[in-house]
Amino acid sequence: MWKLCNISRNQYFLVGLLVGFLYSYYMPQDLTEIVTECPEATEREHLLAEDAKYGSEFEPQLNLEQKPMTARKQVKNIVRPRYYYTELGIREKLFVGVMTTQENIDSLATAINRTSAHLVNKIKFFINADNVKANFKLKNIVGFTDTRENLRPFHVLKYIADNYLDDYDYFLLVSDTGYVNARQLRETLSHISISFDVYMGTPHGTTFDEEEPDRPSDAQYCDLHSGIVLSSSVIRKIRANLDWCVRNSVSNQHNLNIGRCVKYSSKIDSCQSSWQGINVTSYKLNSYKIYRDLHMIKHEAAFNRASVIYPITTADDFYLLHAYFSRVHLEQINAAKEQIHQEASAISNGTLSNDILEVRWPLGVPKPNPSESRHDIIPWTHLNLTHSFMYTSEINVRPLSSVDAEDMQNILNKTILEAHRSNPQLEYRGLHSAYRKFDAVRGMDYRMHLSFYDRGRREHVLKSFEVVKPIGLIEIVPSPYVTESTRIAILLPTLEHQVHDAEQFVQHYEKTCMDNQDNTFLMLIFYYRAETPSKGDEDVFLPLKNLALSLTDRHKQDGSRIAWVSIRLPPELTTPFNPNNLLSTSMYGPAPQQLLSFAAADL
Repeated sequence: MWKLCNISRNQYFLVGLLVGFLYSYYMPQDLTEIVTECPEATEREHLLAEDAKYGSEFEPQLNLEQKPMTARKQVKNIVRPRYYYTELGIREKLFVGVMTTQENIDSLATAINRTSAHLVNKIKFFINADNVKANFKLKNIVGFTDTRENLRPFHVLKYIADNYLDDYDYFLLVSDTGYVNARQLRETLSHISISFDVYMGTPHGTTFDEEEPDRPSDAQYCDLHSGIVLSSSVIRKIRANLDWCVRNSVSNQHNLNIGRCVKYSSKIDSCQSSWQGINVTSYKLNSYKIYRDLHMIKHEAAFNRASVIYPITTADDFYLLHAYFSRVHLEQINAAKEQIHQEASAISNGTLSNDILEVRWPLGVPKPNPSESRHDIIPWTHLNLTHSFMYTSEINVRPLSSVDAEDMQNILNKTILEAHRSNPQLEYRGLHSAYRKFDAVRGMDYRMHLSFYDRGRREHVLKSFEVVKPIGLIEIVPSPYVTESTRIAILLPTLEHQVHDAEQFVQHYEKTCMDNQDNTFLMLIFYYRAETPSKGDEDVFLPLKNLALSLTDRHKQDGSRIAWVSIRLPPELTTPFNPNNLLSTSMYGPAPQQLLSFAAADL
């Protein structure tokens, strides 16, 4: 039975294979014979023809004719400014322009320069240059060959607009008979927004001129003698309308010409005596004798808060006024300082702790950094007037150097004076003990215990004092350049006794700058005395030179290198160095003729 089933299954397979063979034999070879009447046949033939022409339907075909297209507008490279404040639009506060004459250059103009130049950002003196002599001691002078007096203020405005418009926020125009209280003026202008047009000063106040009754009134315009303050936006608008201002200058009065030009350019109708609640005032003197009337007018509030005082006729009056206002400014600083001390004392003696308020003594001196571990604790060194004890773990007693002994004696003298000032009955008897600690953040701290005899109580007392010599204020100087691609040059002056210190500096320089591939360059400056050899094995700077050559060769691929220059000193400046004069390590020669080894000047 099982065999019959297998035979029947094989028969079915053979029959199916035969039927399939016969069907494929009689099947038409061209499919179009079956679908010739279908409308899609023509479209399919077209697609097949396109495939045969361009290849597979998945293969992309690129059209490269007239490509890539050239840019219609040429792209310009962006040139960034050299200094960051130029790119950020940071400007100085005040420019002062003084209109003077050749006759007053050596008198009034010089007095203005000495009393105001160091307190403002820029000052210039404008004169007519018809026959200018070249031996003026004052150098910041601008002369105009056009001597027409009515056009003189417009020459000044054009010069300012062409050279200093983008550098300053405010411009003060004043005659040479006005004393400028620069501190008061800068303080006043610092409270005014620079986003608005400013035309400030004191109105002239003249409404009618009997000699020229047809001339327009200048009462609404600022008086040049009392000073005219213009913002940079007003100067910019004046420059755009300067031709109109020149054509319509009908008078030799500068107040009128400047005022009409400002009115036409910036649409400011009159002089602004105040702006945003801030007043720029002036004080007009009724008498020209300052030395006689100063003791009376100094009690007037208008005189003390004035930014410009006029008219001043002699140079001595400028110096007298400057001395007075400098003293007033110093008294204000001392009063503010005393108030800060009182407020700090009141806070420190209050209920809140110093840990919350962070009030430290002395004011302005940072507190020591907390130690991260016991190995970072800065130890106190016990010392007296001649020796220091337990200087290191291996040295028990060490004599003080001359510099340390002098410093210790100076600290002791100042402490005794402070003790006598607080209690005149104390009489100094001796130093009990003293301790010293140096912190790189805070400075040098002293704790001193002094023995006194109290004459009032008739007994010996022991007083404790804490003295601090703070380090000067450390500021991070920002780079003046926008990018960091400029190489920084480092100059290291080295004397003969500083070879070991210079080697340590060069080794630290390699780790800090050369290994990090910083764009720096180190120049060593060697100072040889007159009799010191500079060649061969006897060269005192030979180890330092070999170190510089080896480091330069090691970092040659990075572009870092160390160079040196040698300078031979004259015989009169080559006295032997005293190792005790540690504070004079940058000096050579005797005290009357010492030579400074290195100096930097900003030209």
